[in-house]
Amino acid sequence: MTASDSTTTQGELEKLVSDLRGLLASKDLDSFPEIKVLRQRLDDGMHTVRESAVRAAQEAARQAKDAALAADRYAHDEPWRVAGAALAVGALVGFLLARR
Repeated sequence: MTASDSTTTQGELEKLVSDLRGLLASKDLDSFPEIKVLRQRLDDGMHTVRESAVRAAQEAARQAKDAALAADRYAHDEPWRVAGAALAVGALVGFLLARR
């Protein structure tokens, strides 16, 4: 899941909760104690989802940073291998484009 997907999903979830809260905010429903409990459960659930989304985004960012550092380290440790791989990929792409 990308950060964009996470943002979109979180936005949709927040809209759904907002719609539910709007529906439950009716003054006619205040006489039902279950509605108050439901409102609190919605708030608690939304808080939990937000915290989970933030943790997932932080973990994804950490993993991306670790991968970039590992790639950078490898490129510095093995520059000829990286150059050879780039040459091979370039030759393959050139060959495939020339066949068109």
